[in-house]
Amino acid sequence: MASLLYRLGSFAARRAWAVVVAWVVVLGLAVGAFFALGGTLSNSFDIPGTASGAVIDELAEKLPDTSGGTGTVVYQTTDGAAFTEAQKKAISAAATSAEDLDGVAAVVDPFDAQQQQADQAQKLADSSTQLADGRAQLDSGQTQLDDGRTQLAAAQQQLDDARAQAESSGAGPEQLAALDAQQAQLDAQTAALQQQQDTLDTSRADLETGAAELDLGTTLLGLTDGIGVVSADGSTAIVNVSFVDPRLELSEEIKQATIAHFADASIDGVQVDFGTDIAQGVPEIFGVGEAVGLIFAAIVLIVMLGSLIAAALPIVTALVGVGVGVTASLSFSGVVDMASVTPVLGVMLGLAVGIDYSLFIVNRHRKQVIAGVPIRESIGLATGTSGTAVVFAGSTVIVALLALNVTGVPFLGLMGTVGAVCVAVAVLVAITLAPAILSLVGVRLLRRKTRSIIGHRHAGDKPVKPMSTLRAVVTVLVSVVALLVVAIPAMSMRLGLPDGSSEPADSTSYRAFQTVDEEFGAGANGPLLVTATIPGGVSDDDLLATQVDIGQALADQADVVAVAPIATSDDNTLIAFQVLPAEGPNSASTEQLVQHIRALPPVDDDIVLGVAGQAAINIDISEALSDVLPIYLVVVVGLSLLIMIVVFRSLLVPVIATGGFVLSLFATYGLIVSVFQFGWGASLIGLNSTGPILSFLPVILVGILFGLAMDYQLFLASGMREAYVHGSPARLAVAQGFRAGRSVVIAAALIMVSVFGGFIFSESTIIRSIGFGLAFGVLLDAFVVRMLLMPALMHLLGRSAWWLPRWLDRILPNVDMEGAALERDHPGVTTGGTPLAS
Repeated sequence: MASLLYRLGSFAARRAWAVVVAWVVVLGLAVGAFFALGGTLSNSFDIPGTASGAVIDELAEKLPDTSGGTGTVVYQTTDGAAFTEAQKKAISAAATSAEDLDGVAAVVDPFDAQQQQADQAQKLADSSTQLADGRAQLDSGQTQLDDGRTQLAAAQQQLDDARAQAESSGAGPEQLAALDAQQAQLDAQTAALQQQQDTLDTSRADLETGAAELDLGTTLLGLTDGIGVVSADGSTAIVNVSFVDPRLELSEEIKQATIAHFADASIDGVQVDFGTDIAQGVPEIFGVGEAVGLIFAAIVLIVMLGSLIAAALPIVTALVGVGVGVTASLSFSGVVDMASVTPVLGVMLGLAVGIDYSLFIVNRHRKQVIAGVPIRESIGLATGTSGTAVVFAGSTVIVALLALNVTGVPFLGLMGTVGAVCVAVAVLVAITLAPAILSLVGVRLLRRKTRSIIGHRHAGDKPVKPMSTLRAVVTVLVSVVALLVVAIPAMSMRLGLPDGSSEPADSTSYRAFQTVDEEFGAGANGPLLVTATIPGGVSDDDLLATQVDIGQALADQADVVAVAPIATSDDNTLIAFQVLPAEGPNSASTEQLVQHIRALPPVDDDIVLGVAGQAAINIDISEALSDVLPIYLVVVVGLSLLIMIVVFRSLLVPVIATGGFVLSLFATYGLIVSVFQFGWGASLIGLNSTGPILSFLPVILVGILFGLAMDYQLFLASGMREAYVHGSPARLAVAQGFRAGRSVVIAAALIMVSVFGGFIFSESTIIRSIGFGLAFGVLLDAFVVRMLLMPALMHLLGRSAWWLPRWLDRILPNVDMEGAALERDHPGVTTGGTPLAS
């Protein structure tokens, strides 16, 4: 590997302008492809096979009007007064005309909905009054019938007495016939009364049936109390837009067209804002904070390399690499659904590793030139030695990022692939473009004062001594305990996706979220969509009773404010409900509510409930990512262990490197939870609100931080191994390798921290948390694990650190990380048996 890279670096030095022009052409092609083929970015995060996904599929089949995505448009008067009639008409007109937009299935006019709700309440009240009147009439009729029966009974008694008297006195046939005629009249009157009674009983039965339905309707209306689209004071209204496509498939064009429709229909005295479901901002790829981070990185480079030209070279090459990697990746955004955070991650990684990888080669070359090695020879040697470490360091990062595809999460796999592409480009730039520019710059890489000492080696450096064993033991104990203490908050980590409260304070999504929270309650920002599946269906006569049973079962759950049926399938086998939780979509209580509803036994023995909606989808995504984290960790660590065993030809060095990473990873998790979930020190970074940790952040951090951690492990441990194989005792080799590589690793780590740290001040909470996690992850791993813990452990292990079974040593390929092949032909590789620098 070292010999191959030596030849590649030498070729780039000889054909410098050709290499530079080639990269300019590649950059131009990538930019051209982006402008020609690039599409829009998405803020949706989809994971197949979730519980909410199954519910949405069922809705798409039986209730397609409820399966699409939704958009929230919030109107509020600027003076806080109730809407005027003119304002109401204008809002209704905008809502009605929005139904003609492409991709829009339906739009709810808030004032029509309010009127329908009022009409329904009035209808129930009128029915209740009619029921009372009907009962009164029936009772009056019953009284009259009872009086008639009493009169008939008295008449019958009189007739019976008359017949008895007539018969006892021997009355003739004529007199008895008269009595029979009277009896016939009484019987006819009795039959008429019975008929009236039957009619009255039927009417009463019908009335009681209506009363039962009225009670059910009243109960159902009571369950919906709390769900509304016009505020109590009449100053705020919500227009709900339903789309044809599901939320996770909703295109950015349809969202933007909807926003433009309502924004363009301006209404005097009324402000319009949009929820995150359609207006979540796409984060800017490079902003002020990122520029400040890059400036700080430049300062570190100037201090490290001693000249502006030398400091500018890694930044220039990194920018070229980022330009190629990110624009080439974005050119595919027109054919694949790419999350908005994906190119930002590419910029983060491309800048950080691009600067670092070029720095390693430039620093090695600089020291060799000062030692008297000819320019082109030094470029080849630097590419062959430090370039080898760059290739293997980049390989660990690429493996870790590509392994995100094994999680089975599409958007996460794409993020990893784009990140891997940017890192791969950074490696190629470092071993080709950087050598070419070094050749063109020549000795101007050094300050004039430094040029005067070229070829004069320094003999004044103090001899290197191994650390004491006591110091090593104390360092190990203090480092491990400190990292474990910092990691404690990670045990309380909650995962979720950002909502409107995490948007910038001056954004329309933040205003919409806060307005809905204040006027309609926190739960209105994340209502749940609950489905009830009824095997065999239910009859129309029993539908209302079934809705009440299900609604009551849902309303009985803790933290449920209101429940409302919103749709029923044609065959009455699926009923959809809107459930309003007490708190917002990212609250712990809403998460528990979703779990409780899913755990409920079947209603009425056979009705199964399912939960969808934004809050449920976010919960499912978070749970799915939590489940894949252990698998991903095993895959990444396993593959990288194999790489490090090949590189270091050791078993224990990769093991302690990985163990140290696990400690720094959980300490990083602890810091993230402390700031973004607990809010400790959140104001220092301008964080307005706290909440659950970004659901895919732990997985992303595993991949990226492990790769970056192994970068520094490679550059430090390769120097130690280089000294060891050149004859130094094991513990002395640890000190020599550490001393040779510490300055460049410190500089590289500071550069990464500054680049990642610049993203902490992004307006997007997603980018903030990723930048924070990467910055502090690198800080902890580089300065605590790699600079303190790892050398101390290597000292304690001594020669055993480099132990490898003979059978394994025979079958492992020799990658020549130490550049032994180069040393035989090129004496400038080392000075005095101690590595110049990694």
